[in-house]
Amino acid sequence: MESDDALFAAWRAGARVAGEELFERHYESVARFFFNKVGDEGPDLIQRTFLACVEGRERFRGECGFRSYLFAIAYKVLCKYYDQRRREGQPIAPAVMAVADFSPTPSGLLAARDEQRVLLTALRQLPLELQVLLELHYWESLSAEEAAEIVGIPLGTAKTRIRRGRLLLREHIAALGSSAAIIRSTLSDLQTWARGIGGLIGRPT
Repeated sequence: MESDDALFAAWRAGARVAGEELFERHYESVARFFFNKVGDEGPDLIQRTFLACVEGRERFRGECGFRSYLFAIAYKVLCKYYDQRRREGQPIAPAVMAVADFSPTPSGLLAARDEQRVLLTALRQLPLELQVLLELHYWESLSAEEAAEIVGIPLGTAKTRIRRGRLLLREHIAALGSSAAIIRSTLSDLQTWARGIGGLIGRPT
Protein backbone atom coordinates (compact mmCIF):
# COMPACT_ATOMS: atom_id res chain seq x y z
CA MET A 1 0.00 0.00 0.00
CA GLU A 2 1.32 3.39 -0.97
CA SER A 3 2.08 5.87 1.80
CA ASP A 4 0.06 9.02 2.33
CA ASP A 5 3.04 11.11 1.26
CA ALA A 6 3.42 9.19 -2.00
CA LEU A 7 -0.29 9.50 -2.75
CA PHE A 8 -0.25 13.19 -1.95
CA ALA A 9 2.72 13.79 -4.25
CA ALA A 10 0.96 11.91 -7.04
CA TRP A 11 -2.25 13.83 -6.43
CA ARG A 12 -0.49 17.17 -6.53
CA ALA A 13 1.17 16.09 -9.78
CA GLY A 14 -2.26 15.59 -11.32
CA ALA A 15 -3.25 12.01 -10.48
CA ARG A 16 -6.87 12.43 -9.45
CA VAL A 17 -7.21 8.79 -8.43
CA ALA A 18 -4.48 9.32 -5.81
CA GLY A 19 -6.49 12.13 -4.24
CA GLU A 20 -9.61 9.97 -4.23
CA GLU A 21 -7.69 7.20 -2.47
CA LEU A 22 -6.45 9.64 0.18
CA PHE A 23 -9.97 10.86 0.88
CA GLU A 24 -11.28 7.29 1.00
CA ARG A 25 -8.53 6.31 3.41
CA HIS A 26 -9.13 9.18 5.83
CA TYR A 27 -12.85 9.85 5.52
CA GLU A 28 -13.87 7.91 8.61
CA SER A 29 -11.22 9.59 10.78
CA VAL A 30 -12.46 13.03 9.76
CA ALA A 31 -16.08 11.93 10.30
CA ARG A 32 -15.14 10.68 13.77
CA PHE A 33 -13.45 14.02 14.49
CA PHE A 34 -16.68 15.94 13.88
CA PHE A 35 -19.53 13.66 14.88
CA ASN A 36 -19.50 14.23 18.66
CA LYS A 37 -18.94 17.97 18.29
CA VAL A 38 -21.41 19.29 15.71
CA GLY A 39 -24.24 16.77 15.40
CA ASP A 40 -26.20 16.83 12.16
CA GLU A 41 -23.93 19.46 10.61
CA GLY A 42 -21.02 17.03 10.54
CA PRO A 43 -21.35 16.09 6.85
CA ASP A 44 -21.14 19.75 5.83
CA LEU A 45 -17.98 20.31 7.89
CA ILE A 46 -16.43 17.13 6.53
CA GLN A 47 -17.04 18.46 3.03
CA ARG A 48 -15.55 21.83 3.96
CA THR A 49 -12.46 20.10 5.34
CA PHE A 50 -11.77 18.09 2.21
CA LEU A 51 -12.52 21.10 -0.01
CA ALA A 52 -9.99 23.17 1.96
CA CYS A 53 -7.51 20.33 1.55
CA VAL A 54 -8.00 20.43 -2.23
CA GLU A 55 -7.69 24.21 -2.34
CA GLY A 56 -4.55 24.25 -0.19
CA ARG A 57 -2.67 21.28 -1.60
CA GLU A 58 -0.18 23.42 -3.53
CA ARG A 59 0.75 25.27 -0.32
CA PHE A 60 1.44 22.11 1.65
CA ARG A 61 5.20 21.53 1.81
CA GLY A 62 5.29 18.34 3.80
CA GLU A 63 6.41 19.87 7.09
CA CYS A 64 4.14 17.31 8.77
CA GLY A 65 2.38 14.11 7.70
CA PHE A 66 -0.75 14.21 5.59
CA ARG A 67 -2.99 13.12 8.49
CA SER A 68 -1.70 15.96 10.65
CA TYR A 69 -2.26 18.37 7.76
CA LEU A 70 -5.81 17.11 7.28
CA PHE A 71 -6.69 17.23 10.99
CA ALA A 72 -5.22 20.72 11.28
CA ILE A 73 -7.64 21.82 8.56
CA ALA A 74 -10.51 20.04 10.34
CA TYR A 75 -9.65 21.82 13.60
CA LYS A 76 -9.65 25.21 11.89
CA VAL A 77 -12.98 24.41 10.23
CA LEU A 78 -14.40 23.41 13.62
CA CYS A 79 -13.21 26.58 15.36
CA LYS A 80 -14.58 28.73 12.54
CA TYR A 81 -17.90 26.94 12.83
CA TYR A 82 -18.18 27.82 16.52
CA ASP A 83 -16.93 31.36 15.92
CA GLN A 84 -19.88 31.85 13.60
CA ARG A 85 -22.31 30.46 16.17
CA ARG A 86 -21.34 32.87 18.93
CA ARG A 87 -23.95 35.59 19.26
CA GLU A 88 -21.43 38.12 20.52
CA GLY A 89 -19.45 37.78 17.35
CA GLN A 90 -16.24 37.19 19.33
CA PRO A 91 -13.81 34.37 18.53
CA ILE A 92 -14.21 31.28 20.67
CA ALA A 93 -11.61 30.29 23.25
CA PRO A 94 -11.00 26.56 22.59
CA ALA A 95 -8.97 26.23 25.79
CA VAL A 96 -12.04 27.26 27.84
CA MET A 97 -15.24 26.62 25.91
CA ALA A 98 -16.77 23.17 25.60
CA VAL A 99 -19.01 21.66 22.93
CA ALA A 100 -21.73 21.31 25.57
CA ASP A 101 -21.69 25.12 26.00
CA PHE A 102 -23.02 25.43 22.45
CA SER A 103 -25.12 22.31 22.15
CA PRO A 104 -26.15 20.56 25.37
CA THR A 105 -27.75 17.70 23.44
CA PRO A 106 -25.25 14.89 22.79
CA SER A 107 -24.84 13.15 19.48
CA GLY A 108 -27.71 10.99 18.33
CA LEU A 109 -25.31 8.09 17.92
CA LEU A 110 -26.62 4.98 19.66
CA ALA A 111 -23.78 3.78 21.86
CA ALA A 112 -23.58 0.03 22.21
CA ARG A 113 -22.05 0.01 25.69
CA ASP A 114 -22.31 2.13 28.83
CA GLU A 115 -18.62 2.99 28.52
CA GLN A 116 -19.19 4.45 25.06
CA ARG A 117 -22.19 6.52 26.14
CA VAL A 118 -20.38 7.83 29.22
CA LEU A 119 -17.23 8.62 27.26
CA LEU A 120 -19.08 10.53 24.53
CA THR A 121 -21.05 12.59 27.05
CA ALA A 122 -18.04 13.37 29.25
CA LEU A 123 -15.83 14.37 26.33
CA ARG A 124 -18.35 17.01 25.24
CA GLN A 125 -18.02 18.68 28.64
CA LEU A 126 -14.28 19.22 28.31
CA PRO A 127 -12.87 22.44 26.89
CA LEU A 128 -12.86 21.99 23.12
CA GLU A 129 -9.08 22.01 22.85
CA LEU A 130 -8.75 19.28 25.49
CA GLN A 131 -11.43 17.18 23.79
CA VAL A 132 -9.60 17.46 20.48
CA LEU A 133 -6.21 16.62 22.01
CA LEU A 134 -7.54 13.55 23.80
CA GLU A 135 -9.38 12.27 20.76
CA LEU A 136 -6.41 12.77 18.45
CA HIS A 137 -4.00 11.14 20.89
CA TYR A 138 -6.13 8.20 22.06
CA TRP A 139 -8.66 7.68 19.28
CA GLU A 140 -6.48 8.38 16.25
CA SER A 141 -3.23 7.12 17.84
CA LEU A 142 -1.39 10.33 16.99
CA SER A 143 1.65 11.28 19.04
CA ALA A 144 1.53 14.21 21.44
CA GLU A 145 3.84 16.03 19.03
CA GLU A 146 1.45 15.51 16.11
CA ALA A 147 -1.54 16.58 18.23
CA ALA A 148 0.36 19.72 19.27
CA GLU A 149 1.05 20.61 15.63
CA ILE A 150 -2.61 20.18 14.72
CA VAL A 151 -3.90 22.40 17.54
CA GLY A 152 -1.02 24.87 17.18
CA ILE A 153 0.55 24.70 20.65
CA PRO A 154 4.03 23.72 21.94
CA LEU A 155 4.70 20.04 22.60
CA GLY A 156 5.19 20.54 26.34
CA THR A 157 1.88 22.37 26.56
CA ALA A 158 0.14 19.58 24.65
CA LYS A 159 1.50 16.91 27.02
CA THR A 160 0.37 18.91 30.04
CA ARG A 161 -3.10 19.45 28.59
CA ILE A 162 -3.50 15.80 27.64
CA ARG A 163 -2.78 14.85 31.25
CA ARG A 164 -5.17 17.55 32.48
CA GLY A 165 -7.79 16.35 30.01
CA ARG A 166 -7.65 12.82 31.40
CA LEU A 167 -8.11 14.13 34.94
CA LEU A 168 -11.08 16.29 33.94
CA LEU A 169 -12.54 13.40 31.96
CA ARG A 170 -12.43 11.23 35.07
CA GLU A 171 -14.20 13.97 37.05
CA HIS A 172 -16.94 14.35 34.43
CA ILE A 173 -17.46 10.62 34.15
CA ALA A 174 -17.80 10.38 37.94
CA ALA A 175 -20.23 13.33 37.94
CA LEU A 176 -22.47 11.48 35.49
CA GLY A 177 -23.23 9.01 38.28
CA SER A 178 -21.33 6.17 36.69
CA SER A 179 -20.22 3.25 38.78
CA ALA A 180 -16.61 2.84 39.83
CA ALA A 181 -16.39 -0.15 37.51
CA ILE A 182 -17.56 1.90 34.51
CA ILE A 183 -15.09 4.67 35.35
CA ARG A 184 -12.19 2.22 35.54
CA SER A 185 -13.25 0.42 32.38
CA THR A 186 -13.73 3.63 30.38
CA LEU A 187 -10.44 5.24 31.37
CA SER A 188 -8.33 2.10 31.30
CA ASP A 189 -8.33 1.91 27.51
CA LEU A 190 -9.66 4.95 25.67
CA GLN A 191 -8.43 3.56 22.37
CA THR A 192 -10.51 0.39 22.68
CA TRP A 193 -13.74 2.28 23.36
CA ALA A 194 -12.90 4.77 20.61
CA ARG A 195 -12.48 1.95 18.08
CA GLY A 196 -15.87 0.61 19.12
CA ILE A 197 -17.45 4.02 18.65
CA GLY A 198 -15.68 4.48 15.34
CA GLY A 199 -17.25 1.28 14.08
CA LEU A 200 -20.72 2.77 14.72
CA ILE A 201 -20.08 5.80 12.51
CA GLY A 202 -21.56 5.09 9.12
CA ARG A 203 -20.96 6.85 5.86
CA PRO A 204 -23.73 9.00 4.45
CA THR A 205 -25.99 7.20 2.02
